[in-house]
Amino acid sequence: MPALITLLTDYGTADSYVAEVKGVLLSRVHGAQLIDITHQVPPGDLRAGQYILSRVWQRFPQGTVHLVVVDPGVGTARRALAAGAAGHFFVAPDNGVLSPLPPAAHFVSLPIPAGAAATFHGRDVFAPAAGQLAIGASLSHLGHPITDPVRTPLPAPRRDGAALVGEVLYQDCFGTLVSNIPGALVKPGARISVAGTEIGPLARTFGDVARGQLVAFVGSGGTVEIAVRDGSAARLLGAGVGAEVKV
Repeated sequence: MPALITLLTDYGTADSYVAEVKGVLLSRVHGAQLIDITHQVPPGDLRAGQYILSRVWQRFPQGTVHLVVVDPGVGTARRALAAGAAGHFFVAPDNGVLSPLPPAAHFVSLPIPAGAAATFHGRDVFAPAAGQLAIGASLSHLGHPITDPVRTPLPAPRRDGAALVGEVLYQDCFGTLVSNIPGALVKPGARISVAGTEIGPLARTFGDVARGQLVAFVGSGGTVEIAVRDGSAARLLGAGVGAEVKV
């Protein structure tokens, strides 16, 4: 089976950055299978990067290498990391983007090559490290162990009397608002509001309401989501990441 490397970045696709990273990977790992998770993370949005990584990484087979570059502090004193968890490997900046990894994950700090461009560690630091992991290098071969990676967990919902109060963690390309409230905690018939606007009780899917209507349901990630059938909840509600969600 060819080496499997995923890419999750905020580079977009209008410029050459993704292609340059892929060129480095393919030069080091012949026949590698490169999987684009997304390159449309909003620039520098660590929370969005965390959320997407948390949804995706365990869907891949063990041995997969995950290259994660959302790096507003590129070129500063922030560390570069490689990590291993549950048979998977990761390379990323030490800025909290790897917070979804389990507590038992092992981390090493990567050296920064003297010739690395200060503004493009994705190409010059993380891609070479991902390539080494993909061909079987150990974490200890790449860098020295650390026990204090930056951890900035996504916020959890809280109780406010009988209500459960959370917030929007992520807005997808459809304008759907993804909350941090687990669907398993929502009782049948409970009413849901977003930024003060009542949505109503949980439905099962988009088609349970008429076109243009708001709908709340438990999404594929297991948490409460708010959408508009054939439209955008973010636009209709004027709400986005951080908006309060109450059950």
